[in-house]
Amino acid sequence: MADIARRIEDSINRRGTVRRAKAGWRPSIIGFSGYGTVDSARVLARIVMADPQSKPLIRIPRLPAGAHSVLGQVREVAEAAQKISDSAQRGFHQFFTTQVGFLPVTVRAGNKVIRTKTDRSGYVDVLVRGHGLEPGWHEVTIEATAAEPARAKILIVRPEARYGVVSDIDDTVMITWLPRAVLAAWNSWMRHTNSRRAVTGMARFYRELLANLPDAPVFYLSTGAWNTLPTLEVFLTLNKFPTGPLLLTDWGPTPTGLFRSGQAHKKTQLRNLIIMFPHIKWILIGDDGQHDPFLYDELAREHPEHVAGIAIRNLNPVEQVLSHGTPEALEDRRSQADEARHGVPTIKGQDGYELLGHIEQIPIN
Repeated sequence: MADIARRIEDSINRRGTVRRAKAGWRPSIIGFSGYGTVDSARVLARIVMADPQSKPLIRIPRLPAGAHSVLGQVREVAEAAQKISDSAQRGFHQFFTTQVGFLPVTVRAGNKVIRTKTDRSGYVDVLVRGHGLEPGWHEVTIEATAAEPARAKILIVRPEARYGVVSDIDDTVMITWLPRAVLAAWNSWMRHTNSRRAVTGMARFYRELLANLPDAPVFYLSTGAWNTLPTLEVFLTLNKFPTGPLLLTDWGPTPTGLFRSGQAHKKTQLRNLIIMFPHIKWILIGDDGQHDPFLYDELAREHPEHVAGIAIRNLNPVEQVLSHGTPEALEDRRSQADEARHGVPTIKGQDGYELLGHIEQIPIN
């Protein structure tokens, strides 16, 4: 069934690409936020068909020469985010795209040039070794056949960093009531992109958590689709959350199923971070509406030396029903005390202020 669905999707996409090319559309490169060390970096992007007469959906701000500070990045991202927010685009526009698969691509990162191709879904995911970039935010250039060159941001984490934060997005920092299908469609497609609501106190919790960790990177890990990236960047910036790469996923058929597994995506990305940054201990932040407690506990059991602490936002009964259909948290059904097994401190609270009251339980030396 998955193979059939993939073939249908590919066929529809090919016809759409040809049809739009005849109408004057051209491939357009959308740069995502990547990350890496001083030795290697992961560059992420996607190529879709776009009308050259329309304004680009994502505007990557250009950094001044030599300006790689987080403060400078926040200021410029905020300006770009405000421009997008002012237009209040409706979310459903973000999902109707025609991706360009197997297109030749050139990535220029630091002193390295990598030649590759997009995958069947139009994505670029390249590991660049020996790039020569210093710690901080940088821009890389992405070129593709028949497309205007584009830039993508990458965060090079300082070698001195010993702690980092990985945060879920849906129902952890932003109220979305995912993944119930109807509400997900409403929140992602129909509501204005500047109308989502932040979880009370979470931005302050993050700021306090990072106050004594100036080198700590922050990653946002979500099962949301890459198409929603402009919306999420706007939301995080305007609600004063720390800046960091977003690790999203794709929807649609895979080699093993009709839809991608959100749990598998999160597991893969968490392990990628451990591999890329073996010297960092992670503070994992999520909610109990779905599978975050299970995934985080599993990672802590397998790699306790890489997990400094876990923070879980407890959804109220109404949010629990909207999230998975019952008023109880899924984690309440566990038969084992996982925290006792892995020994990693875990704090819980209904919002950022409650979590802030337990912040001293997460040991940061």
